[in-house]
Amino acid sequence: MATSHGRWLVPGVSMCGINGIFAYHYAANPIDREELARSRDDMASRGPDGKGQWTSDDERVGFGHRRLSIIDLSEAASQPMISSDGKLVVTFNGEIYNYRELRKELEAKGRTFQSNSDTEILLYLYAEKGDAMVHDLRGMFAFAIWDAEKRKVFLARDPYGIKPLYYADDGWTFRFASQVKSLLAGGKVSRDPEPAGQVGFYLWGSVPEPFTSYRAIRAVPAGSTVVVDRIGAHEPKRYHSIAAAYREAEDQNSRAPRSIDGQAQIREALLDSVKHHLVADVPVGAFLSAGIDSGALVGLMRDAGQSDIQTVTLSFEEFKGRAEDEALLAAVVARTYGTRHTTRVVTEREFQADLPDILEAMDQPSIDGINTWFVSKAAKELGLKVAVSGLGGDELFGGYPSFREIPVWAARMAMPSRIPFLGRAIRKALFASGLDRRFNSPKAAGFVEYAGTYSGAYLLRRGLFMPWELEEVLDPETVHSGLRRLKPLMMVETELTPRPKSSFAKVAALEASLYMRNQLLRDTDWASMAHGLEVRVPLVDAVLLRSTASQRMSDPERGSKMSLALAPRTPLPETITKRSKTGFTTPIGDWLKRGGGEIKYRSVSSLSDTGCHWSRRWAYGVASAPVAHA
Repeated sequence: MATSHGRWLVPGVSMCGINGIFAYHYAANPIDREELARSRDDMASRGPDGKGQWTSDDERVGFGHRRLSIIDLSEAASQPMISSDGKLVVTFNGEIYNYRELRKELEAKGRTFQSNSDTEILLYLYAEKGDAMVHDLRGMFAFAIWDAEKRKVFLARDPYGIKPLYYADDGWTFRFASQVKSLLAGGKVSRDPEPAGQVGFYLWGSVPEPFTSYRAIRAVPAGSTVVVDRIGAHEPKRYHSIAAAYREAEDQNSRAPRSIDGQAQIREALLDSVKHHLVADVPVGAFLSAGIDSGALVGLMRDAGQSDIQTVTLSFEEFKGRAEDEALLAAVVARTYGTRHTTRVVTEREFQADLPDILEAMDQPSIDGINTWFVSKAAKELGLKVAVSGLGGDELFGGYPSFREIPVWAARMAMPSRIPFLGRAIRKALFASGLDRRFNSPKAAGFVEYAGTYSGAYLLRRGLFMPWELEEVLDPETVHSGLRRLKPLMMVETELTPRPKSSFAKVAALEASLYMRNQLLRDTDWASMAHGLEVRVPLVDAVLLRSTASQRMSDPERGSKMSLALAPRTPLPETITKRSKTGFTTPIGDWLKRGGGEIKYRSVSSLSDTGCHWSRRWAYGVASAPVAHA
């Protein structure tokens, strides 16, 4: 089955696992084909439909690929893919939703295509535009291109960071993969722990980019590119910023006249995104809850012309007949839009049986992801390869309490927080005396010190443990080194550059760039790909962001969750829109308690709890691994 250049031919293309090795230093050993294969095959669940491998004639560079067939199921779409002139090679994970438009443009310039895949677009777009190609792409993607003429590897990751991409550079050889553990599986990357990753997990419930659990491994930042040439990996170069999108919308709207029918424009932008996210050569289903986000997307899928929609909802035995059970209201939405609907019941026995596989699939420590695991499992049982999720709606339309609370905190505490040493003195006194516990939250001790800025207020709102608590759960050396390397407040502040003017835009940029990126998107990726399922998120789209930001900045009343609920031609019923926001609750925390709460995660020993409404204090002594809701 091997062909020239060591390439393997397999059917299908797109959503996958990718990896590669580049021995860039002149004195480095040639790449190890077995290492390349080990790293690739550790991602078998990401690409159960086949595998591919390519190595250069001089054995200085090699790419690997695991396949989940979504677009162009023919052999012509095999990966790694080589350009017709042999000068470029690509390995690609993701979907380019505007690939048909890009293909027309490239064909008009004389490019000839051998497949109908979105992968081939990347080769010839790079040939035309080089590194600047990323500005033309709409989709979720992580890819690497080998440029034989320039002797360089070019890596890119999508604007929001929907698809993961990690790398390690030891000064001689550069390695990359879709998963942290797959880099380790190759056997030649150091396992020394990263203190910033450990501290970051305890602060946020996930390991914040660009750090991972290991010193030697870094994430390619979302919306960034990395070039690797003869001197090694250059610093990542950012080409997209969520904060910049809001700031540009603010600047434009200060000069532009106010539009008349903002709701119609929001509907048009949402429908456009949904249409693009339905591009596939296999059926596209949908996750359906009792919330506005997923329900509105199902209605828009119907408006976009999909007549047969398979939807799936999770339910739990413990919640039957209770307010926490979303199954009844999800069924109302399913009837409203005429879907083929399935309610999948998850039991405690199934959870306990799946837990070892969940922890094995979890690429980095997380307190999230369990419900995505089970709903993805249910979708796979129904025969789906692709499902749409409502993830991103709260970040885009201001659905979290943080949109109300953080601006109020920052305004009220701005002056007290500027008084030298006041906040720190209050925090130390309260924490040392234990009086902070009387407020039912250890965060209260740091309120004066932190709440007067958006970065500090965000840490208070989203933080699990506060920096001054970390020595209760980690050794002091790890805490000091981790905080020094992580610089949590500076990390938060970076995501507000360039700084938006409005309070909504500031919080939206933080929620999308931190909580959604490091937690929700990452957990959705590992939990769904473990079942060979591609999850698409139409509300996490750079083009949609620009459209909705423009509307929101021109009129604060626009771009609310009701704008989303009213977007389908048949709006969501009032039973959904008037329902209080509760989040997705699971009984998994209780299940863990009954099971002893002692779990082991192979990457980092961590303390956490599970479930949506979990007790933070219970996390101090019960679990030793991260799991929770999605």
